[in-house]
Amino acid sequence: MGTITRSFVNGLTTNGVLGASNINNASLNNITSISGPEMTLISSATASSSASIEFSLGNYKEYKFFFVNIHPSVNYAYFQFNGSTDSGSNYNVTKTTTFFETEHAESDAGTNLSYRTDLDLAQSTAVQKFNLGLGNNNDDNLNGELTLFNPSSTTYVKHFMYCGNESYPDYTTQCFVAGYMNTTSAVNAIRFQMNSGNIDAGKILMFGVN
Repeated sequence: MGTITRSFVNGLTTNGVLGASNINNASLNNITSISGPEMTLISSATASSSASIEFSLGNYKEYKFFFVNIHPSVNYAYFQFNGSTDSGSNYNVTKTTTFFETEHAESDAGTNLSYRTDLDLAQSTAVQKFNLGLGNNNDDNLNGELTLFNPSSTTYVKHFMYCGNESYPDYTTQCFVAGYMNTTSAVNAIRFQMNSGNIDAGKILMFGVN
């Protein structure tokens, strides 16, 4: 066991915690590298009265989509997605999902925490909604993140998790959606759109994680 490793081990308490006295410039200078997941920006799209935004998927084990200032063309719009196993010819992958939300009024008069059975899916090929109803006032928008796990697998179903915040008149709403695409075929494309009208503005960024 080398000097650096031995010094580190000797600095651990019986609970496995590195003591504060063992963290100093000398010990930190011995760290030559820190490895971890690498996130690569693969593609991005800026909406401009867009009926939908689509991305092709490859062989990354994990994909992250970031939604920035998504603004609808119509009031009370649902931002939603679906997957494809035939490179975008059809977006109809079977899904089972959960959906719950929290909300709070600007006036402090209204609050809520609830599971939404009307917005979850049970073995359905329908689109999955991400929000409750996004306003189209000039300052209304949605921001959030979707993580999709190993969509190219031909062995496992494809899990995903979404968390996002939206504004609609006088409310902030945080929504949490999770589930899986119940297919062992590779999911090789994904599409985002509103249930009505267009994605008037906003940006979607797609990252791959090694």
